[in-house]
Amino acid sequence: MKLKLISLCALVAMSSQLAAKETSSDSTPIEEKEWDITSEVGAIVTSGNTETTTLKGEIKAKHHLDNWRNEYKVDGIFKEDEIENEDGERIKERTNEKYSLSVQGNYKLVEDHSHLFIYGAYDSDYFGAYRSETVFSVGYGLRLVKRSDMYLDFEIGPGIKRFEYQEDSTEMKDGKSLAGETESEAIGVAKLDYEWTLSDNAKFTQVVAIEYGDTNTKTESETALLAKVNGSLQMKVAYKITNNSEVDDDKEKTDTETSLTLVYSF
Repeated sequence: MKLKLISLCALVAMSSQLAAKETSSDSTPIEEKEWDITSEVGAIVTSGNTETTTLKGEIKAKHHLDNWRNEYKVDGIFKEDEIENEDGERIKERTNEKYSLSVQGNYKLVEDHSHLFIYGAYDSDYFGAYRSETVFSVGYGLRLVKRSDMYLDFEIGPGIKRFEYQEDSTEMKDGKSLAGETESEAIGVAKLDYEWTLSDNAKFTQVVAIEYGDTNTKTESETALLAKVNGSLQMKVAYKITNNSEVDDDKEKTDTETSLTLVYSF
């Protein structure tokens, strides 16, 4: 994971040169509303030989002020499958349930090209590597590319993370089970946020975030393509990858999620 952080820093250096060229060739900024609010919802329900229910939702808000650019996000996913128990009976069982809340304030430094940020997030995951995670971090951000049709932001800084192990965790420390226990540690955070407006009706986004710690390093990546259905409604296809460097023996280090949702802009 140190290699990933080094790679991000190298990308910043290369992108800085690109930013200078892009800014000189097309310095028209993306038009920003004071409030930019989107709600996202998706549902999959099947019946017959296989019965499943999957619900996914998200609300994201960006607030643009003279000196601040603030971001708020709430999202969740719920999945229920019909399975056969030991007695041969068909029963419904929850197989995925996760909720997240995050808030970030960005204080603009130089004409919106750089900023200081303060970030807080809470994740509740019933089936993930950890039962819950709370993160608080501060740091510096730089807009490497700013054009009328795209932007690229980079952020880096220190933070602290508090995480709770699952009740059925098999992790051990000093001969003691960590099931249900909580720990805290200092972390380093880094993030790349890229958006490219391909046309009046299509947009591509890519976000990569890393939380580097001694106990665990968490990496998240979301690649998405949005296509406009009408003035305020879009269809979103997304692929999300979450990797934890340290997990229980019975869990996978990498989780993936492919989704198709509708996004409404206010």
